[in-house]
Amino acid sequence: MKKPLIAVIGAGPAGLAAAETLAGFADISIFDRMPSPARKFLMAGRGGLNLTHSEALPEFLAHYRNAAPSMTRAITAFPPEALRDWADKLGQETFIGSSGRVFPKAMKASPLLRAWLARLGAAGVELHTRHDWQGWTEDGALTFTTPEGETEFRPDATILALGGASWPRLGADGGWQRFFAPSEIAAFQPSNMGFHVDWSEHFRARGAGQPLKRIAVQFGETLVRGEAMITDWGIEGGAIYALSGPLRDAITAHGHADISIDLKPDTDEASLPNGIGSRTLSNQLRSAGLPPVAVALVQEARHGGVDLPLPRLIKALPIRLTAPASLARAISSAGGLRWGAITADFMLHQRPGVFAAGEMLDWEAPTGGYLLQGCFSTAVAAARAARSWLEQRS
Repeated sequence: MKKPLIAVIGAGPAGLAAAETLAGFADISIFDRMPSPARKFLMAGRGGLNLTHSEALPEFLAHYRNAAPSMTRAITAFPPEALRDWADKLGQETFIGSSGRVFPKAMKASPLLRAWLARLGAAGVELHTRHDWQGWTEDGALTFTTPEGETEFRPDATILALGGASWPRLGADGGWQRFFAPSEIAAFQPSNMGFHVDWSEHFRARGAGQPLKRIAVQFGETLVRGEAMITDWGIEGGAIYALSGPLRDAITAHGHADISIDLKPDTDEASLPNGIGSRTLSNQLRSAGLPPVAVALVQEARHGGVDLPLPRLIKALPIRLTAPASLARAISSAGGLRWGAITADFMLHQRPGVFAAGEMLDWEAPTGGYLLQGCFSTAVAAARAARSWLEQRS
């Protein structure tokens, strides 16, 4: 019996995972407009390749915020344990870090990607690079532009894994939106990004490029411990990224968002200097163990008119965020193909036999393993649904 022909558009982790899920059942061709696959995956791997997280599934799913109901089925069917097992079988054993995050022991993406591509090749999966998808022809064929010219492809089913709109230089720029009706698309917004702050010129010169380590950032009722980085335009880093969705939404609604930073989260307020006495403010802050950038940050707040007792200022230093960083600077994106445009099995309502997965769908999650897990889980779900759809038609 002749195998069905399936096209996968996008050679990021979602596209590769979908292709692997279907290998053996169908003849698979992956198309990508870049010269090489998984460029964003490789970039993410430079920081250790945080594959997933070890926390219990209910807590894990809560990180997907409004999209959690739509993501639950896919992640439950392909949970973090399955992703770890997948990596292990590629010869890339994983471990759980002190924060609960899961990494390959190699702490980078390149060995895993090489093994993955080799396994896909051995399974007969074909990879076509420099193929820029241009939508569908009037009779439903996929059309691409290549260095040699235009070409068409007529698969029995298609999986779209076209990515979001962050880090566009790595491949995914959201340009695929033009092939869908406006009602099917939620506008892309930056996610897991930094925020602009109106620093004084004095602090900008002193603080830019300096890390804030072992801090806690609070927004509303949510407190996140971690690290941040002062930039010449604002602030970014893990503790900020974890709050980026609510902070972005607050700025959209109110024009700004106010956070507070606990510069000494492991020290109680009563143990901190009170600003009274002969010693200068700088000396008192240094005696409390604050690094130079934190000292400068307290002074920035004081000079900006923040009238709080010194211990309170150290424990809850206010910072007003005025705008999110751009999509080009964001780690990931919110928005994309609306859930209402696809079925519960990830098939487009308007195009039977076409499925969608990965970051092109309208969901977001913080860094910490949730992003890659979401890409893998939705890809596996879309691939399994494509197989089921083809089997029912045969």
